[in-house]
Amino acid sequence: MFNSISELISIAENENKAISEVMIEQETAVSKRSFLEVYSDMERNLYVMENAVAEGFDGVTSPTGLTGMDAVKMKKYIDSGKGLSGELNLYAIAHAVSTNEVNAAMGKICATPTAGSAGVVPGVLFAMQEKRDISREDMVRFLFTSGAFGFVVANNASISGASGGCQAEVGSASAMAAAALVELAGGTPAMSGHAFAIALKNMLGLVCDPVAGLVEVPCVKRNAAGASNALTAADMALAGIESRIPPDEVVEAMYKIGLTMPSSLRETGRGGLAATATGSRLKQEIFGD
Repeated sequence: MFNSISELISIAENENKAISEVMIEQETAVSKRSFLEVYSDMERNLYVMENAVAEGFDGVTSPTGLTGMDAVKMKKYIDSGKGLSGELNLYAIAHAVSTNEVNAAMGKICATPTAGSAGVVPGVLFAMQEKRDISREDMVRFLFTSGAFGFVVANNASISGASGGCQAEVGSASAMAAAALVELAGGTPAMSGHAFAIALKNMLGLVCDPVAGLVEVPCVKRNAAGASNALTAADMALAGIESRIPPDEVVEAMYKIGLTMPSSLRETGRGGLAATATGSRLKQEIFGD
């Protein structure tokens, strides 16, 4: 049983196991279910993610009209060959946006770790599927690795924007995706820990300021940024770059930062972008007085 990232990495290293394997074993032990049952549940989550991405690429618009059709634009941009930041990054952005547009359109998504941050993990995963030769089992294990790191964050800090700002949602999701991507790319458990720490550090202090209190603006585009950040952190860790601050201490710092954030910047829709002239106007147009 692990309760911290240091414990998770230690178990994986001492037992010569992948982090995904450690997570599966913990889940089977805690839930008293078989490997097949636990694995099948995660595979179902993968199906939900795939369906959400496909729906987004077909084109969806939210009931408010604040978000929608940007995934289609990104896909066309990728197909044009004019992209600047590399296809893997562009695919991650496109899949992340697609997922979160479906969420805003009241479609079915898989919270990873929340609905508002549900695009980051599948965004990175499906980008890898587009550009690299990965198996179905690789994809499921990617989700278990993400879940292992998310488990630690949820139990030691927060994954709620209302409690800790968007750093706790998109920040956590980005760190989870970075750690899982390192394992998928053949990195060590320690490298996954460094990728997690680097990604989360990059998003410390990120506020939750949804316009009109809706999980649309700026949430959808922040998922795109979270996916890109995950790729950056994973590449740095795979290059041998280490976080000077251990991952568990980064989680603790994120938690403490969240506690000091004013309530106006924690999902209330009363500060930040939500309080701009345009944000206030959009709220008025949607909800009236």
